[in-house]
Amino acid sequence: MNKLLFLALAMSCAASRAETPAANAMPDGSRDMYAGLGVLSAPRYDGTGSRKVSALPTLQVEWSNGIFVSGLSAGMHLSGSPTLEYGPLLSVLPRRSESGTGAGADGVGQVGFVPTANLNARKEPVDRLAGMDDIPTRVLGGAFLNYYLDPQWRLTSSLLYGSGRDRNGARLELGVQRLAATLGDHHRVSLGAGLTAVNRNDNQTWFGVTGPEALRSRFTYYEPGGGLQDVHADLRWNWLWTPSWMLTTHLEAKRLLGSASHSPLVERSSNLTVSTAIAYRF
Repeated sequence: MNKLLFLALAMSCAASRAETPAANAMPDGSRDMYAGLGVLSAPRYDGTGSRKVSALPTLQVEWSNGIFVSGLSAGMHLSGSPTLEYGPLLSVLPRRSESGTGAGADGVGQVGFVPTANLNARKEPVDRLAGMDDIPTRVLGGAFLNYYLDPQWRLTSSLLYGSGRDRNGARLELGVQRLAATLGDHHRVSLGAGLTAVNRNDNQTWFGVTGPEALRSRFTYYEPGGGLQDVHADLRWNWLWTPSWMLTTHLEAKRLLGSASHSPLVERSSNLTVSTAIAYRF
């Protein structure tokens, strides 16, 4: 199996990260495609203690000319080097409404969600962000750069611009990945860790509270600065049933840092996202 299998369906928590699949040498005019459906359990938005369960469509396609689509991201591999990957990158950052973020972490879009039950605690409000302005969907543009330390380990990075209410937010992602350790004939495990740094405009959009919002909501005025926004680690387990079918399970832990973690919107600075999906290789 090529590296694309082990990075298939990979997206970041809360749809905030844009991961790139490994470059895949293919005959001219060909393509490699995975599609599937699963379930995602994730926080309603970054920093909340309330969760949602969502249907999870998944999609990844790569063409022989280097163009790829991976979940909510698309780009193009321009390098011919086996140790260096780079190219342009586009990513969709879903909207956030009063009820939370609008799309799952691994999918091409959210079919819908059913709130998780909380039978033993007080009833939680559905619109936890009541009084806060909606954050519109944004298309971010930028570039990615990945470097292979060896065939199993790579350093990853991406820089994207265009987030935030005024489209002037910037996001830098840095990470390291261990690609697909083999466990028996049918199981592959990959690991990753990284951090997110943002400018003031991005942090203010997601974790700030403006004066008008403070008057309308239950939150106090807050103006965060730029800097580190989070650190994260993830584990992906792929169970290969056949050359075409697999079950992929993804576990990601995230911890908010800096001024983002001190926002009045944040109830929990650490959170966990879990997803599992059945995928078919065309």
